[in-house]
Amino acid sequence: MASLFSLVLLSICLLSSPFLSNANAHTKLGFTTDLIHRDSPRSPLFNPNETPSQRLRNAIHRSANRVVHFIAKDASLDSPQTEITSNGGEYLMNVSLGTPPFPIMAIADTGSDLLWTQCKPCDDCYTQDDPLFDPQESSTYRDVSCSSSQCTALQKDASCSSEDSTCSYSMSYGDHSHTYGNIATDTLTLGSTNTRPVQLKNVIIGCGHKNNGTFNKKGSGIIGLGGGAVSLISQLSDSIEGKFSYCLVPLSSRNDSTSKMNFGTNAVVSGTGTVSTPLIQKTPETFYYLTLESISVGSKQLKYPGSDSGNGEGNIIIDSGTTLTILPTEFYSELEAAVKSSIDAESRQDPGSGLNLCYSATEDLKLPVITMHFNGADVKLNSFNSFIQVSEDLVCFTFRGSESLAIYGNLSQMNFLVGYDTVSKTVSFKPADCANM
Repeated sequence: MASLFSLVLLSICLLSSPFLSNANAHTKLGFTTDLIHRDSPRSPLFNPNETPSQRLRNAIHRSANRVVHFIAKDASLDSPQTEITSNGGEYLMNVSLGTPPFPIMAIADTGSDLLWTQCKPCDDCYTQDDPLFDPQESSTYRDVSCSSSQCTALQKDASCSSEDSTCSYSMSYGDHSHTYGNIATDTLTLGSTNTRPVQLKNVIIGCGHKNNGTFNKKGSGIIGLGGGAVSLISQLSDSIEGKFSYCLVPLSSRNDSTSKMNFGTNAVVSGTGTVSTPLIQKTPETFYYLTLESISVGSKQLKYPGSDSGNGEGNIIIDSGTTLTILPTEFYSELEAAVKSSIDAESRQDPGSGLNLCYSATEDLKLPVITMHFNGADVKLNSFNSFIQVSEDLVCFTFRGSESLAIYGNLSQMNFLVGYDTVSKTVSFKPADCANM
């Protein structure tokens, strides 16, 4: 990390956000940073004693747990409180906080908004391997007052006591984990593959002083990349023209490539093979919603429930932190039957992962082509998007049923350049070789 931040810094004030004043509003950014999968050898969460099959099964179980928190959030439409899994998210980013820069390995999460980390003094905190961020050591750290626009932007997540005028936040998670602390502003530094790290000033952060539950001791915080007012995407606002994209390297990749996340001018997705679908605004605004119209298994097309009615808009969440693609139970059963009937082999189950539809991994196994038909965008999946090898002799379908919601997960997005334009309200997909980008 030291060598990363010894380079010349590109500095910009986050002043184009609606609750930040502006001296540099017209500065436009374009930069790319690494996304590190939590099971990569580069990740502090990497367990060298686990086999690839064990890591994959763990990711599948985390995916199932993460769904619970989307349900909890979606069920409370009158409350903007962020409900994410405490160890949710499959990708990490190297960032630094404060002046001088203090390195943090944080979860990059499109399913949450606030950027927060554990801070000194920590009165009631989970054990963390890395040193805690000390706000007193940062010359650019500033607590936020209760009357400020930064505090009111958090709405019901923020609170103020009569004894202290400092804005506080409190977040509870579905597994009873929690974080509580001060809302503040400080400088955030992102590593950039363009050789110059990008320094972002006046970023709204949560400085957690009471955090406990099932948080991983090797993680230092969360970078919220959702659609809410205090997410990093919203804070960057006009500086990145509402654009970010990522390219996720397949889990089967044998080289040491990392996935990439792009911002601003670097995030434009265009050219041959690009398709785009509307990005739908719904409550809660944290999540990114798309409209799925149907799914094809080979030449057989299955209409998605409610897609031909007025209330079918925004019927699936796209999320980089959920491993599997989750569909309504009844429709999933129909899809599974279509996939099963198109494969000339005996199906099996995998008790270790809980996946329903699996096959022996033989050389002559022929898998059908799965195509996702979003509104205006047909996304043809590769075989590694729709089937994953969970052991040496077993491959399983990467879709799963749920009673309550639908999520387009990261296995389905691998080797696609996926671009979000929050100004034009579109999400674009372009086939790509993400390991070589």
